[in-house]
Amino acid sequence: MAPPTGRRLTILAALFALVAIAAGCAVGPDFQRPPAPSVERYTFEPAPAATLAADGQAQRLHPGARIAAEWWRLFGSPQLDAVVREAHAHNQDLRAAQASLRVSQENLRAGYGLFLPQLDASFDPTRQKFSPSRFGSTAASSIFNFYSLAGTLGYVFDVFGGNRRTLEGLEAQVDYQRYSVQATYLTLLSNVVGATIAQAAYWSQLKALEQIIAVQEQQVRLTEAQAQAGLVPEVNVLSLRSQLAATQATLPPLRQSLSQSEHLLATLVGRAPAEWAPTPLDLDSLRLPADLPVTLPSELVRQRPDILAAEALLHGASANIGVATANLLPRLSLSATYGVNSTSLSSLFKSSSIYWSLGGDVTAPLFHGGTLWFQRRAAIEAYQQSLAGYQQVVLGAFAQVADALRALEHDAQAVAAQAAALAAAEQTLALVQANYEAGTADYLQLLSATRQYQQARINHLQARALRLQDTVALFVALGGGWWDAEKGPPGAPQAERPASPAPQPPAQ
Repeated sequence: MAPPTGRRLTILAALFALVAIAAGCAVGPDFQRPPAPSVERYTFEPAPAATLAADGQAQRLHPGARIAAEWWRLFGSPQLDAVVREAHAHNQDLRAAQASLRVSQENLRAGYGLFLPQLDASFDPTRQKFSPSRFGSTAASSIFNFYSLAGTLGYVFDVFGGNRRTLEGLEAQVDYQRYSVQATYLTLLSNVVGATIAQAAYWSQLKALEQIIAVQEQQVRLTEAQAQAGLVPEVNVLSLRSQLAATQATLPPLRQSLSQSEHLLATLVGRAPAEWAPTPLDLDSLRLPADLPVTLPSELVRQRPDILAAEALLHGASANIGVATANLLPRLSLSATYGVNSTSLSSLFKSSSIYWSLGGDVTAPLFHGGTLWFQRRAAIEAYQQSLAGYQQVVLGAFAQVADALRALEHDAQAVAAQAAALAAAEQTLALVQANYEAGTADYLQLLSATRQYQQARINHLQARALRLQDTVALFVALGGGWWDAEKGPPGAPQAERPASPAPQPPAQ
């Protein structure tokens, strides 16, 4: 072959320069993060700086303050800390989410292979029968062995960035799975802490009911003595016994609720209910956090896992537009084959058995019945769908924070009101019971006072539990503070992107 002339070299250099320039860009939109919202607060009315003091405790709100990554420790319960560690070690939903993250990371690593040449080798030994009659010859047919050993090398130029957009989509999928792990972990913490508070509330209510039952049993014994002495009619005894039985009847449903909370905790820590039981605790063993940070709305959209996961889906949808656009444009590839073939193994590596080929291919889609065009339009609409979904996730997150902030205000008011009602009911019961023992109050007054005290005490315990639950809801609605952890919560999934095992693709 004649050596290339200067003109040929110029054309070849220009061709490769054109390919290199084209390879530096990628068709389709470059992803831009949605702007942070302009709102400065979560509720229509400004939230107060502190809640009403109830049971001697007020909760103070600190906008922009740092959220502790281990926020559940603010409740001051070693038993709760132990359950959280157990849940992280064995929870199956968290393990499944982490496995999904590893799947996406491996897919990303596999995607880097798109930018490297593809090399394959093949060895094909066959036994064939050749018939010359296919070519109009009358010669006799022959049977022979045929051996072929070849290597092929292929490379596809990413001229319009379709491969880079594909890799961008894989990176977005990794981000989505990473934030899904964080969201799963946050949900797990919410469920564990919530179920622990519910368990404590049920224990406290059981203890309160047992104390009330002891008081009612004392009232029955006193009334029975009075009836035997002829001081009161027998109907008084029957009425008090009926009230005692009614109170005792509330114990089994409450014990069932307690069992369900314990079974839920067992499943959250990845154990069967027969294998694990939480340590009993009551509401007095849980401390109400007094200082509560409130993340600014502009920061929440950059920190809350479900919002970041929705943003990653939006990023992937943007990359898909680039992939669909690149499919509309020409595709350039090079291929080379080098091999040997022979009818015998002994002569397979002789120079006469060598064959090779070198070529390029440019494929341009001309007519596909509108398939590629409408696939691109579908990708654009999918992006709009993801954008609307992202915006809805942001709105839902803001609503959850607003609900939690208002709930804390209302919970403090409810606890204060229930505490006042309990104090009044306790004083009334003590006074009526003393008068009843002295014979200056009848059993109807005693029945009424006892019922009021029982209901007031249960209501007060439930209000305290709800206040704790809504405090948990605020931490969860604000994203849990995982981004502020230096090393992360105990065993929390790490947010770093894995190192790529292959060279990075060209810059977009």
